[in-house]
Amino acid sequence: MSVPVGGAAHPSGDDRFGVLDAAMRRHQHRADALLELLHTAQELFGHLSGDVLRFLARGLGLPLSRVFGVASFYNLFTFAPGAAHTCTVCLGTACYVKGAGDILSGLEAAYGARPGQASAGGQLSVVVARCIGACGAAPAVGFDEDLCGGQTRAGVLARVEPWMRP
Repeated sequence: MSVPVGGAAHPSGDDRFGVLDAAMRRHQHRADALLELLHTAQELFGHLSGDVLRFLARGLGLPLSRVFGVASFYNLFTFAPGAAHTCTVCLGTACYVKGAGDILSGLEAAYGARPGQASAGGQLSVVVARCIGACGAAPAVGFDEDLCGGQTRAGVLARVEPWMRP
């Protein structure tokens, strides 16, 4: 198990915790650095696991509920390892009224991908956004980095289907 310079080793032996500890020290373990440290943690680990959230909570002297509350408020943070591709479905009012809920249920039915989780083969992650600011183009869906408006259940499934091939 390695020991980061100036910090205690994490029981897992994962050196990324040492890097995260160093980032907390740079911010003098101040609670107002939480959002920036969550970004750092996600960059390091790819997602925010329970261990990472607990590590941040202890290091910043915050209750775990506050750390999780902040992380779960923002759509850009994920709590599970990502998949090869990400489909982001906006569930803002305009998108929902125009069929986003049906799109979301179609993805789950077709690929077993529930919001916040990767599909069984690790090809698809489904993310729910509260609002992505594309209300005039509702329902809006993001395919990896490509945002598309006026989506339908059939259109989204057709766009995602090639991703699911081995």
